[in-house]
Amino acid sequence: MARISGVDLPPNKRVVIGLTYIFGIGRSLSTKLLSDADISPDRIVKDLNDEEITKIRKLIEGDYTVEGDLRKEVSINIKRLMEIGSYRGFRHRRGLPVRGQRSHTNARTRKGPKRGAVAGRKKASAKT
Repeated sequence: MARISGVDLPPNKRVVIGLTYIFGIGRSLSTKLLSDADISPDRIVKDLNDEEITKIRKLIEGDYTVEGDLRKEVSINIKRLMEIGSYRGFRHRRGLPVRGQRSHTNARTRKGPKRGAVAGRKKASAKT
């Protein structure tokens, strides 16, 4: 089983797709890595030998920030935005969309489920 940067690559997928399971590597970077390593993108992950896996691992570790280090860097950047009080930091702190999307009717992914009307209140009777 191929293990790169602490991630087990899925054995039955093509190498181009399998590399995208690593945080920080997308399709274009995956294609570039495979061309640099002289590996066909149509190969299946389980068909890679140890030499090819080592070649990919060295390319990733040498030139790119992936997985834990990248996650840490992103979270530090978000904390910095919140500390300096920027608009983007304010939106992160409030849990609202950060990149200019409308939030009046949509944005349920960031805002969470709708809060229903207050239930259980009884109306005051007319005669007291």
